[in-house]
Amino acid sequence: MAVTTTARLRHCSVPPRKMRLVANLVKGMPIQKALDVLNFTKRSAAFHIAKTLKSAAANAFSMVGTDHVKPEDLFVKSITVDPAPSAKRIRFQSMGRVFRYRKRHSHLTIVLEERATTPAPVATKDKGKPTTEGEGAEAQVKKTAPKKAKSAAKKPAKKTPAKAAKNAAAKGKKPSPAKKSKKAK
Repeated sequence: MAVTTTARLRHCSVPPRKMRLVANLVKGMPIQKALDVLNFTKRSAAFHIAKTLKSAAANAFSMVGTDHVKPEDLFVKSITVDPAPSAKRIRFQSMGRVFRYRKRHSHLTIVLEERATTPAPVATKDKGKPTTEGEGAEAQVKKTAPKKAKSAAKKPAKKTPAKAAKNAAAKGKKPSPAKKSKKAK
């Protein structure tokens, strides 16, 4: 049973564009994590969203009861920010002129939903398939583990006749006549 609850804040004095910036931060988060993010967000809209989020969580608990819903199972399904009626104001300018400006307001709607918790699968052995526990799981891991790449053996660098003669002289041997360089001829 998935619980869905809503909470609304109407005629908030924060413009919708500024409210949406903060609302997008917490969309899809669990409520506790969303409240943590909002507490450390330095915008005035964060206070209003946190207040409405707490209200939505309280609505979920009062509607179903704390026995059926756990706070860690609730997450923010959606946050919608709609424009509300703007307050029109005037500002007096020079030479007797008047400029109008609008104080924009917004409506905030938060929808919470309970995350479905599925029980862990039961381990059974059917038709030779490995289980999630014991030897079968280890064998499955060994089969699916990537094989280590064989390191390519490094080929020794080709020795030039001059280097071969130098190495032979360092070891106290005489270089063979076939290995003499062309410069020596």
